[in-house]
Amino acid sequence: MTPQPASGMPNGEPLGDAPIVTENAGGRGRVVILCDHASNRIPAEFGDLGLDAEARRAHIAWDPGALGVSRHLSAALDAPLVFPDVSRLVIDCNRDVSAPDLVPAVSETTRVPGNQDLDAAARARRIALSHAPFHARVEALIEARAGSGIESIVVSIHTFTPVYKGVSRPWPVGILSNHDRRLADAMRADLAAQSISDIGDNEPYAPRDGVYYTLHRHGERRGLACAMVEIRNDEVADPAGERLWGERLARALRAGEAALVERGARNG
Repeated sequence: MTPQPASGMPNGEPLGDAPIVTENAGGRGRVVILCDHASNRIPAEFGDLGLDAEARRAHIAWDPGALGVSRHLSAALDAPLVFPDVSRLVIDCNRDVSAPDLVPAVSETTRVPGNQDLDAAARARRIALSHAPFHARVEALIEARAGSGIESIVVSIHTFTPVYKGVSRPWPVGILSNHDRRLADAMRADLAAQSISDIGDNEPYAPRDGVYYTLHRHGERRGLACAMVEIRNDEVADPAGERLWGERLARALRAGEAALVERGARNG
């Protein structure tokens, strides 16, 4: 599969007609790639949410570079890739439906006028738009793979800003994990062996921050190995950076898969 151009056009042009996109659905590798914040598209029915073009291009609207890295990983690992083609400003697919920031009224320090004082019907409409179908698509994919004998490894790809609310973040990449650290520890060890220093361990976020919803739902709850990747977005600001991190993470994930197989053989 040849990686395609990344999402997130300045005016929010869609990648396609469907709000949920699956690429390489028949991939036979063990890894499933999820990219919750792939796109900054705001469907026409929501206008511009009261934000100017600069805000709609900014990190508050999506994770720049994450989709490009995800596509390189999908190609390198023969991995299915699933993502919503809807901005997280409309609804954040990586949040529980009861989370206060499911539809953010304020993102970082930016007030989102179109998200103020939404009633229950408006929130339900947004859940139905992309949150519910995204998670239904992922669930169906993982169940189908299990039915064909593939035990999936679930990985979500994100990016983060170098500075957040005035605080610098030094890590070029962070690997997040919760109770099951098998995959994350193996990935961090391999990235260190690639001479990448200052690798974040549950940095710049951790599951306690409410950012592990997708992986808990589709990985942990099923007993599947899983990990979340956070890349500082200045590292993937162009196609060369996306490709480089795709290669680095593909190697780390192969090492993680090998470690899981070895541990399974020892425990078997």
